[in-house]
Amino acid sequence: MPVLLATAAWSLPATGAEEVGEEREARVLDKVMVIGNPANIEEMPGSAQMIGEEEIRQQSYDDVNRVLRKVPGIYVREEFGGLFPSISLRGVDTTRSAKVTLMEDGVLMAPAPYSAPAAYYAPTVGRMSGLEILKGSSQIKYGPHITGGVVNYLSTPVPTRETVYLKSLVGSYNELRTHAYAGNSLDTGAGTFGFLLETYNRKNNGFKTIDETPDFRDGDDTGLDKNEGMIKLSWEPATAMYQRLEFKYGRNELDANAGYLGLSEADFKRDPLRRYSASRFDNMDTEQSNSYLRYALSPNDDLDFIATLYATDFKRNWYKLKDIRDVNGTNKLGLSAALAGVQNGDGLACLKGELACTLRVRANNREYESRGVEAVTYYRFGTDAVRHEITAGVRLHRDQVRRFQWDDDYIQAANGTISDRIPGTPGGAGDRLQQTEAVALYVQDTIEAGRWTFTPGVRYETLDQTYESPKGTVQGDKQMDMIAGGVGVVYRFNDSWSGFGGVHRGFSPPSPKGAVTKNLKEETSTAFEAGTRYTNPEQALAVEAVAFYTDFQDLIVVDNIGGAGAGDDENFGEATAYGLELAAQYDAGIARGWRLRNPWYVNLTYTRAEQQNDALSTDPESIFSFGKKGNELPYVPEWQFSLGTGIESADWGVFISGYYVSETFTSASNVDNQVNGNGDPDARFGKTDSYFVTDLSANYQVTETVKIFGGVQNLFDEQYLASRQPHGPRPGMPRFLYAGVELAL
Repeated sequence: MPVLLATAAWSLPATGAEEVGEEREARVLDKVMVIGNPANIEEMPGSAQMIGEEEIRQQSYDDVNRVLRKVPGIYVREEFGGLFPSISLRGVDTTRSAKVTLMEDGVLMAPAPYSAPAAYYAPTVGRMSGLEILKGSSQIKYGPHITGGVVNYLSTPVPTRETVYLKSLVGSYNELRTHAYAGNSLDTGAGTFGFLLETYNRKNNGFKTIDETPDFRDGDDTGLDKNEGMIKLSWEPATAMYQRLEFKYGRNELDANAGYLGLSEADFKRDPLRRYSASRFDNMDTEQSNSYLRYALSPNDDLDFIATLYATDFKRNWYKLKDIRDVNGTNKLGLSAALAGVQNGDGLACLKGELACTLRVRANNREYESRGVEAVTYYRFGTDAVRHEITAGVRLHRDQVRRFQWDDDYIQAANGTISDRIPGTPGGAGDRLQQTEAVALYVQDTIEAGRWTFTPGVRYETLDQTYESPKGTVQGDKQMDMIAGGVGVVYRFNDSWSGFGGVHRGFSPPSPKGAVTKNLKEETSTAFEAGTRYTNPEQALAVEAVAFYTDFQDLIVVDNIGGAGAGDDENFGEATAYGLELAAQYDAGIARGWRLRNPWYVNLTYTRAEQQNDALSTDPESIFSFGKKGNELPYVPEWQFSLGTGIESADWGVFISGYYVSETFTSASNVDNQVNGNGDPDARFGKTDSYFVTDLSANYQVTETVKIFGGVQNLFDEQYLASRQPHGPRPGMPRFLYAGVELAL
């Protein structure tokens, strides 16, 4: 079981060059990542963790939520098994990870990071070689959302030797999963050429069942079909100066029968895996491509330069139930209200296919573009007493999202059959453009003086935002300047103990629509942290403990993502989040000289996230409305912990892990029942459950190159209410059994 505080995430190639050249090469490759070599964590002025390839593969995770549960200070809201994660770091809004800077190989990966950062696309964790997580003052080099933190996915690197990998898995719910790649690096007279070809495929029927009707008999098909491919090419010229060119192109497609509709409270208790017949048209269809061309140059031991040209395109049409109409004379009824039993349960009967009504299904059709170029320079100088490394970077970025939506009406008879479909007008339910052009600059100095390391830095971004609504009358532009900065400090007491701390100002911009139509300013934060690290390889022990406090100003939230509201930004006001984080890893087998390894880990997070003013919103469609000063922020649990252990030999291994999450309020109003701020029934309001989930896995090395494995996720089939967003109670994943074979050459 890998150590989170010191896990290798990228194997660095060895080309047979002289030792100085190898060190320079390793240093440059190290810098294209957020953390790089795990040893860097000891010198970082803020909380940082890495999750390695072995940890991801050990439990055969394809859900980033389950991976991140093992990192303190991260909160995830489950909805779709990790397809569209809702991640929060240290108290920021969880909605679609919009307040977290998501990257893959150091490149911004949200569909439109500035204009529409909600992560309806996220990299597939199952094909990754690692994850890097930064919180606090460590993240000043990254943006644009740095009030919470950074999550960087690390894709498979170009191998240094001939490599073939194949992992094939079968599991519950007709799960079929295949991950394969092959590559090599070849020395020639012109330098070293490397290549990697990779594919990742996943298919299943889903773990929910849709109520069937006389004209609908495919209730068992609630699953997904995902196909991904990637190619990487690299060239290190045979020159005196170290240089490296790397090109990457990836493409993925997803077809998922997923929607926003949950269940009534009573039906959830009877069968949380049920779906109502009204959701049978729900389908998410996406296509995404991403590419970069990266050039690295190291003219001498004191200077490195890295430039990256990148592009991402993403389009999706999420065709899903929007609301219901003509319910016993009612023109329109919201889904969350219907689930909560309004109108004497008529709305719920409509959703179940037991009442004549009209189902309005919206085609949430959108296209995203993201383009940019980034250049970073590292320069080292100083004396034996004081050493500096100046890091300076500039990024030119442009992204946009075009909404072009429509509504279709399905006429439902009293027995649940569909008698007619009335197609909508393309663009009639949303035709607008949001666009952002951004220039980002930062400079940071890492100063080493004896046992001390000081890291002051500043980041500045200027944005030109544009909003156009061709269907309406609103158009406009907004210019915004944002500045962040801070200083981190590390003090090494000895080879094992170090202390660190810092203060950091962060920012997160609103969407162009929020900036233009509501004149919203950027969200800002002032964050403090102090912690200590202990690392002793001989004792196989690593510990990190951190206390943090963050003060948010002009907190930007989404009024109701995917619900009856418009899904627009709004200013929530002020909030604070403070707490403690603890991560500890220990291998008794290594420490005691046993023939078997016996790794243990435990992570603990305590968080108190509070509103500092009465909510500014009185919109009953927003879960952030009607909150009072002192109330808890939605979906930020007070307590989380995870722990695990295993026994491992050269030929076999058995591992067990578990995680606990305390209950949370699902609205700023902190109500226990399904009632919104106006006193109306609404299934999005209330609480989630507390729960403890256990995962078990085992593997056996059949030959030097072939391994068989199997396991159970949610071993005890814990049933729990994980979220009330977007519309009503939603369950976590039930028990999932799997087995497979892994080939590594």
